[in-house]
Amino acid sequence: MTDSTVSRRRLLQRGSAGFAALAIGPSLLSVSQPLAAQTLAQVGELLPPDRNGVRLPAGFSSRILASAGLKVRKGLLSTTGYAWHMYPDGGTTFAAPDGGWVYVSNSETISVLGGGASAIRFNANGSVHSAYRILGGTNVNCAGGPTPWGTWLSCEEVDFGRVFECDPFGQQPPIARPALGHFKHEAVAVDPINGLLYLTEDESDGRLYRFVPAGYDNLGRLNLAAGVLQVAAVDELGFVQWIDVPNPRPNLLQTPTRKQVAASTVFKGGEGIWYSNGLIHFTTKGDNRVWCLDTANDHLSVIYDAAAAANPILTGVDNLTVSSGGDILVAEDGGDMQIVVIDQQGNMAPLLQVTGQNGSEITGPAFSPDGSRLYFSSQRGCVIFGGSNGFGITYEITGPFQQFVSL
Repeated sequence: MTDSTVSRRRLLQRGSAGFAALAIGPSLLSVSQPLAAQTLAQVGELLPPDRNGVRLPAGFSSRILASAGLKVRKGLLSTTGYAWHMYPDGGTTFAAPDGGWVYVSNSETISVLGGGASAIRFNANGSVHSAYRILGGTNVNCAGGPTPWGTWLSCEEVDFGRVFECDPFGQQPPIARPALGHFKHEAVAVDPINGLLYLTEDESDGRLYRFVPAGYDNLGRLNLAAGVLQVAAVDELGFVQWIDVPNPRPNLLQTPTRKQVAASTVFKGGEGIWYSNGLIHFTTKGDNRVWCLDTANDHLSVIYDAAAAANPILTGVDNLTVSSGGDILVAEDGGDMQIVVIDQQGNMAPLLQVTGQNGSEITGPAFSPDGSRLYFSSQRGCVIFGGSNGFGITYEITGPFQQFVSL
């Protein structure tokens, strides 16, 4: 790490105290609240499939919010007029000033077929208000991540892919953020305490990256227009050294980002990543692992490994999110088409399962800002004919989540 990089990090640490207050919803602010007596891993057995083909615990229910190619409905007799995008992938929610919220979702397809990202705006009572596009002209937008200042970072999962910062309310144009590197981006998580970004790469020999912004912009936000991209080198004890990437934005004739630092550590197919209470959790699909990086001491550990688990109920690890109580929700790409919970004691259990769509994958799990609802998609689900030969279905789960985590 260069002296200038150390100086930048110290600057960010000194100025980071106000970042938590910039978060626009309790989904980001409440991550440090303690666990309740029960966790989502103790929510109970899954019941037979409901009318939407979703298996849920007792007391929970599902509804289909949107289906690719069809206009998002407000109710039985009206629509928003906006056709939902194909192949929905990573997503999250943002609180609105009127008590409502927005769910944003990426489209993992090429630009000529839509691509980019869309959003569904909800009223305070949970009814659909509107739907609209927030990003277009991009390719294979897989996952991404929210920022503490209320924007969505949408990631292109293509060679030399980019990251775009988007307004979830669709009022401001998206901004390309090339300083975050050109590579096959999967997801990104912002550490608001230390003022750092962590990024995964969906390659069989991918890497884990960290971005050190160049201070703040004129709005008091982390400056994503400039900074230092670093790559992780992990020693035999799990401690991480962060090494500057010489050329974060290579072209087709130059060495790819992941191959520029020989000492860097290979991660087999980086997927979802999430910041919560000083910890960075992320998944690697190539070896079915869930990882945890303690940002206080830069120590990395494996908290789940399907190959070593006594009861490997989680396979095809992909997108993830963390509840306000600290439960990790991991979506399966294949596997049993489940969202599986890992609580802080290491207990595991499925929270839900989509049936009849074994050729699809679960994507975009995200709680509403008040924690009362859970959103996700089946990327290739077909609402008309059933099965997984379609272009995607987005669901909402409602139930007594508050009984199982402190919100």
